[in-house]
Amino acid sequence: QVQLVESGGGLVRPGGSLKLSCVASGFAFSQYYMHWFRQFPGQERTLVATINPTGGSTIYADSAEGRFTISRDNAKNTVYLQGTRLTPADTAIYYCSAPVGRGLQWGQGTQVTVSS
Repeated sequence: QVQLVESGGGLVRPGGSLKLSCVASGFAFSQYYMHWFRQFPGQERTLVATINPTGGSTIYADSAEGRFTISRDNAKNTVYLQGTRLTPADTAIYYCSAPVGRGLQWGQGTQVTVSS
């Protein structure tokens, strides 16, 4: 059974930084691409970043380029998303996702709120 558990969300001041973690289980983590999505209130989830199985290749949404970094530790079955220079526009629920089986598998999400 695939499980994805995100953590690390919370309240951060504008201009601050945050590092999210997602621990995966139930599948061969090191063989899969991993994604981070975010969902703004009333909107659908949008892709933030993708990382390949070895961690050697990453892709970012335009809104995330230069401020977010996706990384992974295959020994710990964990994928990370570091955000810097955060603004209120980054306030969202952040989800990790894995393309396992039919479609994408999702975690429960972690809320990030950027506010003074």
